[in-house]
Amino acid sequence: MGLLDGLLQGLSGGQSGSGGGELQQALFQMLAQGGTEGLSGLAKNFQSQGLGDIFSSWVGTGENRPIQPEQLQNALGVEKLQQLAGGTGMSLQAALPLLVQLLPVVIDKLTPQGQLPQNNNLLQQGLATLLGGGKGSQG
Repeated sequence: MGLLDGLLQGLSGGQSGSGGGELQQALFQMLAQGGTEGLSGLAKNFQSQGLGDIFSSWVGTGENRPIQPEQLQNALGVEKLQQLAGGTGMSLQAALPLLVQLLPVVIDKLTPQGQLPQNNNLLQQGLATLLGGGKGSQG
């Protein structure tokens, strides 16, 4: 999980007190509460906004395509983004650039086989792996 750890450190490193770590937790909770519908629902939201190819790149095994803050805001909706940001004490303006970097990595790590999990157990295992990623050894 070096990439995810490095990304989160980079996202939160320049901001003392709050940042990527809390936002990561809020994002994981949002996905876990939605179960497999959380990821499938995200995919549908992205498709309805004409961003299905971007989301598919995160799920697939190739390179993750970038997303712009306004695109992410359209796909998730202002209300959901404010929920995520508000749970961390961050403003939407502060959280959005972090989510633009964090969400593709999280979706990519939750879908290592290049497809959405078909049951909640697989999603829960993926979330547990990401949450516990810092505990593993480097070798």
